Amino acid sequence: MKKLCGLFGKTRHAWYDRQWREQQDIFTDEIILQAVQKIRQQLPRVGTRKLQELITPELAAHGIEVGRDYLFDLLAQHKLLVRQRKRKVYTTDSRHWMRKYSNLTTQLVICRPEQLWVSDMTYMRIQNQWGYLSLITDAYSRKIMGFCLRSDMLAEGCVAALHMALNNRSYKEEPLIHHSDRGSQYCCKRYVDILSDAGIAISMTENGDPYENALAERVNGIIKGEFNLYTSQLTFEQTAQKVLDSITAYNEIRPHGSCDNLTPNQAHQTLTPMKKRWKSYPRFETPPAAGPLPSQSKERPLVYGQDKTAILVPNAKYPLENDPV
Repeated sequence: MKKLCGLFGKTRHAWYDRQWREQQDIFTDEIILQAVQKIRQQLPRVGTRKLQELITPELAAHGIEVGRDYLFDLLAQHKLLVRQRKRKVYTTDSRHWMRKYSNLTTQLVICRPEQLWVSDMTYMRIQNQWGYLSLITDAYSRKIMGFCLRSDMLAEGCVAALHMALNNRSYKEEPLIHHSDRGSQYCCKRYVDILSDAGIAISMTENGDPYENALAERVNGIIKGEFNLYTSQLTFEQTAQKVLDSITAYNEIRPHGSCDNLTPNQAHQTLTPMKKRWKSYPRFETPPAAGPLPSQSKERPLVYGQDKTAILVPNAKYPLENDPV
């Protein structure tokens, strides 16, 4: 071995040192992967950046530090990265005769829990039927305050979610705004009466733009995307239990970058400003269309002593014959 290493200009110790380091890397990777699998038992499709935040304390107990890029590469190597899916089913019917309220959130600055609730309904595929999940989320803490899963799109599901949210309030004396789309479920008399009796201001989107209720749409995507709730092969009752377990894990375990990486339950008890931890990563721009290549020829020389705005002199030489050197 000594002679073989010498042929490559290496010592025998260097060869053994590499073997030891490779074994140590394999052992370290196994610890990281076990920590990832442990988290994903409760958060099946949580992203890599939040995984890094969640596994850091456990890895620190083993004296291991893992960076974002290394974790991305390790999960990609073991095919554990989460693939996003894009599907759309419309659950909003705003073409009705009931009163529609104006948007009260356009200039609103969110600075405390239970200042603004956002509400929306989303779909789920359950065996041979559809399920419709109504959610009410606190805009400050991102905590899901109320929810209800039903097999129809009637207002009863939204009403049940609202009753749950009202029972879960922690700051009942503070003023509150309820924001939703203009769906018939949120405009019906029964729903509006409950809000009015509770002294809650009513706000609705105005242009049908999903960005007017972006936070509710985002929470819909998290619950379905990270907890595998787009489709379910279970019965309706079993799916309802899975929804309950998923929302419990979301409120108690999953950190939020918008809430200083606190869980929604922790953020809901926080009354001080929270730091935003998320980043906007640039997207790759579309390459320009094919066309003629730019000219590689040099600019014609200018008259000595003149700037680039001077008139170009064809076939001029430096220095010009009549110019002083």
